[in-house]
Amino acid sequence: MEAFERVVAPQVDSLYRLAYRLTGHRHDAEDLVQDLLVRLYPRCAELANLDEPRTWLARSLYNLFVDGLRSRQRSPIGLADYSSEELLGSMADTTATPEMRTEQHLLERRLVEALATLNEDQRLVVALHDMEGYTLTELEHILATPLGTLKSRLHRARESLKKHLRAEPFAPAQRVNA
Repeated sequence: MEAFERVVAPQVDSLYRLAYRLTGHRHDAEDLVQDLLVRLYPRCAELANLDEPRTWLARSLYNLFVDGLRSRQRSPIGLADYSSEELLGSMADTTATPEMRTEQHLLERRLVEALATLNEDQRLVVALHDMEGYTLTELEHILATPLGTLKSRLHRARESLKKHLRAEPFAPAQRVNA
């Protein structure tokens, strides 16, 4: 038990953030991390021998997510559509003025919209690299994708985000004349 906690405990926050980025919903992320930990507990001795547990655990979490996604896609029930607004809203500063909160909400909405314009592969690479801090070499192992492919996805995703975020925040028809 102690060896398992020593290896896994420092990684739980990172695993949860990754799970949230993959699932887009707090409860699903919690379930995904819990499923991973339950599956890994019997392999405690193997975990203790890992030189770099962060990457290995992230890869395991990603594989578990993909397996679950594939089985849900085969299910007649289908997938729920979640957004990242729940997480962004939970990070709001409670000491901010109403104007600051409104401005923050609008910025968060633009960011969520910009991320939604990316394809799934690009969104995943941006989330893992730019938001979670994984290196491209780590992502190469986690996603089992060649380094060159990851670099091009990241570049294209960043260019697309720049283009989207540089555009005017509201279409002219939505503006209110004073």
